[in-house]
Amino acid sequence: MKKIAAIPCYNEGLAIGSVVLKAKRHVDEVVVVDDGSTDDTTEVAEAAGAVVVAHDKNAGKGRAVKNALRYAVEHDFDTLVLLDGDGQHDPNEIPQLLVPLTNDTADIVIGFRTFDQMPAYRRVGRKVLDHATGGHVRDSQCGFRALNRKAIDLLAGTLVKDDFAVESEMTRIANEHELRFADVQINCRYGDFKTSTKHPVTHGVGVLNTVIGLIAEKRPLLYVGLPGFITFLIGVFFGILLLQQYNQTRYFSLAYAMLVSIFMILGAIGLFMGLTFHVLTRLRAINGK
Repeated sequence: MKKIAAIPCYNEGLAIGSVVLKAKRHVDEVVVVDDGSTDDTTEVAEAAGAVVVAHDKNAGKGRAVKNALRYAVEHDFDTLVLLDGDGQHDPNEIPQLLVPLTNDTADIVIGFRTFDQMPAYRRVGRKVLDHATGGHVRDSQCGFRALNRKAIDLLAGTLVKDDFAVESEMTRIANEHELRFADVQINCRYGDFKTSTKHPVTHGVGVLNTVIGLIAEKRPLLYVGLPGFITFLIGVFFGILLLQQYNQTRYFSLAYAMLVSIFMILGAIGLFMGLTFHVLTRLRAINGK
């Protein structure tokens, strides 16, 4: 089984050398996808023995992961291990992630972080994102994961997003194609090198926003059209109450009328967008066949 470890990173010159050296012990090749770093990430990674695929500018973790997948396909690797370049993931745990793939009991293996390893704010964010992502994965946001060739081929041709929501998108696509998941408990270190390039709150909000967008894109009638229809009905209900009040008192409440208008307008927009996105999704599915 031909194995490769891919490390998407941005400005991780302090930690990347150690990560590469440790990962090389467990795989046949290490590729570092440098997402437009402005420090010495590329030079350190090459000195440590990694193949480096460098972006001209910072394009996002999703773009780096997609290029790692393409590299694995083009060079005919059977297994791909993804891990972060900031030292949070221990490359010496790579063999543990590969066991379910070797035994053919999973197509994707995701590292599972216990909550006691994580700062409080990350625990809350993870719970929200795990719920939003769905599926049967206990740690949907962990970037330490291993894929067999079936998963590599599928994701290399279907991932779209370029941002930090790539793990959620991978999980959603794999669920839709009924790939098998497994999780393996790992150890994760936070703050050892202080090299994080994105604030955790900003990261979490951005990922959640993308996840919601992915869900709405997949089922627009349910997640956009239906809420819009309900909002419109609420507006109609308040409108009826407004008319009843006017008939009884001959008093017309401008504030009440504005509230009715807001509900009905927002509801109509949501319903229209849901129907429009539904039609576009169907057309795209038909054209893709």
